[in-house]
Amino acid sequence: MGRHPVAQVRARQAGGHRRMKRTTFANWPCSVARTVDLLGDWWTPLILRESFYGTTRFDDFEKVLGLSRNILTQRLARLVDEQMLERVPYQQRPVRYEYRLTDKGRDFFPVLTAMMRWGDRWLAPAGAPITLHHNACDHDTHAEVVCAHCREPLRHGEMSARLGPGFPDRLREKTTTMGRFADGDR
Repeated sequence: MGRHPVAQVRARQAGGHRRMKRTTFANWPCSVARTVDLLGDWWTPLILRESFYGTTRFDDFEKVLGLSRNILTQRLARLVDEQMLERVPYQQRPVRYEYRLTDKGRDFFPVLTAMMRWGDRWLAPAGAPITLHHNACDHDTHAEVVCAHCREPLRHGEMSARLGPGFPDRLREKTTTMGRFADGDR
């Protein structure tokens, strides 16, 4: 059985391994790359998950996730800088803050539920560890990604990609990756 991620990091640090310099994808003409740049470490999506579950205070994030204070401080600061969380004082002496989801942060919920759905299917042989319940209709549910126009499920083999309005003009002639998505062995 593998070690907890925090233990793995500490073991690497103790072994004298230097941290590799991280490449930024923030300016790539790809929304997936930009999202990975913001949320691509293992702690940031878990902090957002806990925010969706109702966690707001630093000490509670620390207890639930079991990560070091310095890493938690860095990740929370980044989420505040990126306006996914806002820092709101809840105590004056000493000043203490809660971290609350912003509209931008709440918009990440469908991404997490899609990740959850995939993990439930492929990584949870005993069944879903957490079940989502839709209070409006009073049923348990899971994420479904559907076409915004016809409401049909989006399936890999039925999709194609086109350059959008935000794709840089200077790269349009060099791009060869657009068209119908590869369908693999199917």
